[in-house]
Amino acid sequence: MKKTVAVLIIIIFSLQYSFAQLKKIIVAKDGSGDYTTVQAALDAVPSGNVNPVLIFIKKGKYKEVVVVDARKNFITLTGEDKDSTILSYDNHAGTKLPDGDTLNTWTCASFFVFGNNFHAQNLTFENNAGFTAGQAVAVRIEGNRVSFKNCRIVGFQDVLFLSGSGVKQYFEDCYIEGTTDFIFGAATAVFKNCTIHSKKNSHVTAASTNSIIPFGFVFFNCKLTADSNVNKVSLGRPWSPAASVTYINCWLGKHIIAGGWNNWKNPANEATARFAEFNSTGPGANVAARFAWSKQLTVDEVKKFSLKNILGEWDIYNK
Repeated sequence: MKKTVAVLIIIIFSLQYSFAQLKKIIVAKDGSGDYTTVQAALDAVPSGNVNPVLIFIKKGKYKEVVVVDARKNFITLTGEDKDSTILSYDNHAGTKLPDGDTLNTWTCASFFVFGNNFHAQNLTFENNAGFTAGQAVAVRIEGNRVSFKNCRIVGFQDVLFLSGSGVKQYFEDCYIEGTTDFIFGAATAVFKNCTIHSKKNSHVTAASTNSIIPFGFVFFNCKLTADSNVNKVSLGRPWSPAASVTYINCWLGKHIIAGGWNNWKNPANEATARFAEFNSTGPGANVAARFAWSKQLTVDEVKKFSLKNILGEWDIYNK
């Protein structure tokens, strides 16, 4: 009996050690990799994983709902090319499922991240439900210390749902496109050198920052652009009264309204929303015309907006 137990222990340890040494899982639609779907590759990562796992995705359009489980951490998803490696689905709020359930904002995403220490790069994340589909999330993130680099996140309404209250997320060199409230939620998130593109006269952000959380969405050196027929877009409106959104050294296109922001048809939000800018440039940077209840930061005030202050001890460059 003791010998049998010892053998089982050795086998289990060997399997765990073997997986710990695995550096790369390859996903390819044509069958040339380890798996043909992204979800199958994620399912192969053991629950409770503590070892870095790289999943490399070859070019192709992968139509599937993908979930990074909360028990699966330290995963990196890398695409072969961000423009031609596309993770896509077309769910939207109101969709009826075969089991009788109806999808809502929280459940209609194409890509869900519940795990911590997740990183994505060189990928497109898409919800292609369409312009009139209503709420149709491309990416919903609950995990902490989640980063995206050189990615495209595209759709229409409610594209990027940063739903975890106060958890930390980071986006660098990304292209994010949508119509209404297409960056929204309660998380603390930094956007650096990103292009934020509006496809409709509406609102860029809808933050729901908790009043005890010091930072909500912070945009550094980003560029706000729009379709040629779009000419009336606000920088954000408060999904919760204490919403926090700050633009620092950003270039704003002419589609940004003179007042800058929107109170979501509730003047009481003007006393509590934390909306601010520093050194905005471009045709949409009309500082003199901004609503008095928004803020232009001083040089001393903007010093508080360091990556360390916003993201804490998480070193985004050494994940």
